[in-house]
Amino acid sequence: MPLRRGRVGRPGLIGTIARTAVVAGTATATSNAVNRRGAQRSAEQQAYAQQQAPPPQQAPPPPPAPNAGDDTVAQLGKLAELHSAGALSDAEFAAAKAKLLS
Repeated sequence: MPLRRGRVGRPGLIGTIARTAVVAGTATATSNAVNRRGAQRSAEQQAYAQQQAPPPQQAPPPPPAPNAGDDTVAQLGKLAELHSAGALSDAEFAAAKAKLLS
């Protein structure tokens, strides 16, 4: 019975194609597993952060409206300052004061 020698040396075309397919398949499977694991970790971290986040705070109530008398006195003081600084003429000051007091 003659001894049959197989191919010695480099693999043939079919062997090279088969090896390439195995390597590519392994790389794809590994990449998909890493991506899935990363997505799962990210989802877990987001869920944990949402559980740990403090409840949203409501806006504080608006401050109470100031007394109309206090507001008028403050505005008259500002008008007087503007008049004494020369920013308002006598006529403008008198008109603004009359408007505030009415």
